[in-house]
Amino acid sequence: MTSPLRLVVFDCDGTLIDSQHMIVAAMNHAFDAHGLENLPREKVLSIVGLSLAEAIHALVPDVDAALRARVTESYKGAFFELRRRKDLVEPLFPGVREALDALAARDDTVLGIATGKSQRGLAHALETHGLRDYFVTLQTADDAPSKPHPEMLRRAMNATGAVPADTVLIGDTSYDMEMACAAGAHAFGVDWGYHAPAMLQAAGARLVLGSFAGLAPALDATWPVKRNSQAAAGGA
Repeated sequence: MTSPLRLVVFDCDGTLIDSQHMIVAAMNHAFDAHGLENLPREKVLSIVGLSLAEAIHALVPDVDAALRARVTESYKGAFFELRRRKDLVEPLFPGVREALDALAARDDTVLGIATGKSQRGLAHALETHGLRDYFVTLQTADDAPSKPHPEMLRRAMNATGAVPADTVLIGDTSYDMEMACAAGAHAFGVDWGYHAPAMLQAAGARLVLGSFAGLAPALDATWPVKRNSQAAAGGA
């Protein structure tokens, strides 16, 4: 019996890419454009992972819907312009490419992304870092409800044929962990993102990684190696 298809789905911002400086700068620009007081950095980063409309609502819930819509559009424009600045970069977190290379080499494993970014934003980020070819499914806030709703992860599983028991979601926020749990998948947190490890554990993280070096051992512990029936019979 061959091993099942295994699906590893990554969040993007705060998990693969360190986009905090760009996000905070764009949010400040958007708030400034509409006379709103800038929020503390920690508050802005706390909503990373939500779709943009949900994030703006979480940051300024008492502002009327029309103004929130204008702030949302201003954020999009500011982010687009800021990407052109050489002093604001979105680097990969340490170990990302090595981890993706190792997983891509596995015959029984496929990779995906589930992110609050738009398709356009995700495409730009992946192209910038040369990561597009690693992933067979890309799920964004353009295609499904915002995290922690499980639809993005369900769509990723449907696209690849993976079942929840053989799916792991890796993310840095409680929204990621809640999404994974709601979809019946395994939830792995990371401690280098925008929510504290205690928040990830409270939201259902099976474990919290301290570096990408720990990912492969954690996957192997979650999915024990299954030998085919010939090997199990001693090669007879």
